[in-house]
Parts: sequence; C-alpha cells; structure tokens
Amino acid sequence: MDKLQLIQNKILTPDSLLRRLLSWRLTGNRVVFTNGCFDLVHRGHIELLMKAAGFGTVLIVGLNSDASVTRLKGKGRPLNGVLDRALTLASMEFVDAVTIFDQDDPSLLIQAILPDVLVKGKDYRIDQIAGAETVVSSGGTVQLIPLVEGFSSTGLLNRLVESGGRR
Repeated sequence: MDKLQLIQNKILTPDSLLRRLLSWRLTGNRVVFTNGCFDLVHRGHIELLMKAAGFGTVLIVGLNSDASVTRLKGKGRPLNGVLDRALTLASMEFVDAVTIFDQDDPSLLIQAILPDVLVKGKDYRIDQIAGAETVVSSGGTVQLIPLVEGFSSTGLLNRLVESGGRR
C-alpha cells in the first residue's frame, strides 16, 4: 500500500469510525476528540492537534463539511474543499482518524463516539463547547488548549486581503 492510500485510510465515514473505535477501545486506547473547520491549516491548528494527541492514544478529528463551514464562516468559505482539508489532517502522524460531519456542531458525533477527552481551544468556555456535557456525564474530561497568538484562518485571510497578496 502506498503512503497516499495509508493517509486516505484514516479518513472515515462516521459508521466506519464507530467500527474502528470499537477495536481501539477493546485494546485499551484512550480516545481524544476535537473538531473544527481547518480551512487554512496553520501553526495554531498544528499545535492544538499535537497537544490534543498528548491526552490519549487515539486522536479523532471531526471535520465540518463544506456546507457547514459556509453556514458558520460565511460566503466564500471554505477556501479548501472538505476532501482536501481531510487529507491534510489525515497526513499528520498524530491524527489517527478524520471524520466529516454536516451539522453546525459535532454534538451528535460526540454522542456516538463518547471520547475519553474532548479538546478545544481556550477561546471557548466549557459551557460553550458542543458535547462537553455529554463527555463529562459519561466520565470523560474536557481540556482547553491555549491558542497560539497571531494565528487564525480569518486573521490570515484578512492580512492577505490587506496586503493585496504581497507578504
């Protein structure tokens, strides 16, 4: 199997993810979940994902579909299609699975996965995090990761527009 196929095999439908999740749980893995749009992957995303992976042995990333990103971020977003975003995330060695969801938040996906740890950036309060109550009530924890200052997809896009495309 070539490397591209290995990466593509980490992109799972929710049903395939649940089957794989069963085998991960049977072998004692600690499951971590985070989610986002990941439209323009930057250092802040990478650091959040690396830190998230450190809370367990399996990192699952829920990825907003294109329609979901458009509803959340507005017309013109996402810049990168869902399969390109999924492939980028799946290529990271510390990401074990990527699954796409079409809702505006991953509550239903979190209810199905019941991760041991739910991770989001510190720009959220726990009471604002979709699925946090579900995770905590099932015995899991919620971890908030400090953001890397100066890195956001929206900020990058704004700087690009302001510079006229020049660095």
